[in-house]
Amino acid sequence: MNRNGSPTFYEFFAGGGMARLGLGEAWTCAFANDFDPVKAKTYRENHADAGSSNGEGHFHEGDVWKIAPDDLPGQADLAWASSPCQDFSLAGARAGLQGGRSSAFFGFWRLMEALSAEGRCPDTVVVENVVGLLTSHGGADFTALCRALSEQGYRFGALEIDAARFTPQSRPRVFVIATRLPVEGLSGESAFHTRAVREAHARLPADLQGAWTWWGLAAPPARNTDLAAVLETDDHMAWRTDVATRTLLDLMAPAHRAAVEARRASGERAVGAVFKRMRGGEQRAEVRFDGLAGCLRTPRGGSSRQTLLVIDRGQVRSRLISPREGARLMGLPDSYRLPRSQTAGLHVIGDGVAAPVVRWLAEQLLTPLVLRKSARLAAE
Repeated sequence: MNRNGSPTFYEFFAGGGMARLGLGEAWTCAFANDFDPVKAKTYRENHADAGSSNGEGHFHEGDVWKIAPDDLPGQADLAWASSPCQDFSLAGARAGLQGGRSSAFFGFWRLMEALSAEGRCPDTVVVENVVGLLTSHGGADFTALCRALSEQGYRFGALEIDAARFTPQSRPRVFVIATRLPVEGLSGESAFHTRAVREAHARLPADLQGAWTWWGLAAPPARNTDLAAVLETDDHMAWRTDVATRTLLDLMAPAHRAAVEARRASGERAVGAVFKRMRGGEQRAEVRFDGLAGCLRTPRGGSSRQTLLVIDRGQVRSRLISPREGARLMGLPDSYRLPRSQTAGLHVIGDGVAAPVVRWLAEQLLTPLVLRKSARLAAE
């Protein structure tokens, strides 16, 4: 903890600082880093204490492999690492921990090892990634992660949390929470012990299973907003032409087209989220009307750009989701400053972690762990 008594954390691969926003003002960021200039600029614009690109501050722009242990001040209570996920993604090439991007995790971990040797490693570590982390290379990558944690004296467990429980976006992610603090009273059943998590645990060697903790994280209250609630008003948005919308509809399989037609015939307003995907060698457009957006992605290609389909009084229109709407789907306030470029804004948002998920983790698990340490120190 810092001198004011609030818990401190390091935020690695910080992006636009969404984990920090989720942790909230009760936590103090002692150090943050990201190598992407756009994300770094966004972080600084949203966190006044981060410093400028040429000045002093807790934010370090650059490759994690070039950070020295001396760059990390003091001993933080928590290290948060949302390491690059592309090599774990089911949509990617599955290069795993040996891939160029996700190997950045080991750049982070060498710092944790160095801090451990100095006696100032954070007591708790969170690694956030896509669900593919659990199965990459037949589970070998997840085993390597657990092995790294175990060798530094951490107990650990994983939770699969979909942001859809908090905000109207389908965004499942894995959170590996590791700690050196006592875990009694924090384990138990959880809705976040999904089949994928249980199977990943079952694949671990016996010694790593012995270091596993089934975090008993409670489920949050039911979400009370849907996709339509976070959208801008129709008259403020740029819509695609009727021809472009018809082309989109023509890409739909019969079941998806029928879902559109049923809502058009009703005359009532309906909002759907559309993604283009390859199915059987053909490009298809798939729409969902369940009140959720699909998982936001970075705008690296046409198929990754999420489209909104709005049906109102028999009229069908389409448009791209805006960065501000994407920010709301990540649980960010409208005061959050986005890059001026739409592409840059979607890039920052699509690579982020949903802030309400972080907030729930902090309330239910991370803060209780820190308070447990405080109580122990006070008793000594």
